[in-house]
Amino acid sequence: MSEKKKDVLRETDDEAIRLARTLLRSSRYGALAVLDPETGAPMASRVAVATDHDGAPIILISALSAHTGGIVADPRCSLMLGEPGKGDPLAHPRITIACNAEKIAKDDPRHGRIEWRFLSHNPKSKLYAGLGDFAFFRLVPQRASLNGGFGKAYALTVDDLMITGSSLDAIAAAEPGAVKHMNEDHGDAIGRYAIYFGKVREPGDWIMTGIDADGFDLASGDRTMRIFFQKPLVDAQDMHKTLVAMAVEARQALSAIGPV
Repeated sequence: MSEKKKDVLRETDDEAIRLARTLLRSSRYGALAVLDPETGAPMASRVAVATDHDGAPIILISALSAHTGGIVADPRCSLMLGEPGKGDPLAHPRITIACNAEKIAKDDPRHGRIEWRFLSHNPKSKLYAGLGDFAFFRLVPQRASLNGGFGKAYALTVDDLMITGSSLDAIAAAEPGAVKHMNEDHGDAIGRYAIYFGKVREPGDWIMTGIDADGFDLASGDRTMRIFFQKPLVDAQDMHKTLVAMAVEARQALSAIGPV
């Protein structure tokens, strides 16, 4: 029986890891499953989602909600990400991540970074983020199950999802200023990123919402996009060099095709 079950799973490759990280970074909402503290029964709720620099999901939830009571009593939880498209919803990619929830107190040195990333990814949450009963939680992945569509199932490890390295703190410190600069002064480059690297047909009103060592995130209204770097950033200076190089590459390639 166990051998048959293993045969269902594909061997994890770079394409699967890229898909998993795309779902993780680009999703703005997901289904959070927790255990009811009174009955022990599972219960699920929809939550807004972003990610910390290392890839850990971040949620912002009210102390008045039932699922908050669940993860406070037992931090084990599960988060499902993936937006159905046209046709059969089961034919579209989704990922389920088993996590341990960690509340981020307002005096936690990570709070400012987490709040900035969450609200940049989910700007509508600014309406209630400051209310006293809301708090951020980091969902630390333990393992994950990726379904890329029919016949494309993978069992993923923490290393498949998360990024590590000494550069994370420096990149996190430089991120808000870099994103602000790109959006205010280089909107044309962002549009080219979306067309050339993101393969969209028209520029749209794209803005940058986040940068981490693995890539950067764009948004245009309700649409989101994840663009990966060819190799992880080594420091904050590498961020600038890489973004400039990608802008030049996109501009030259699109100029050869015609005006954008």
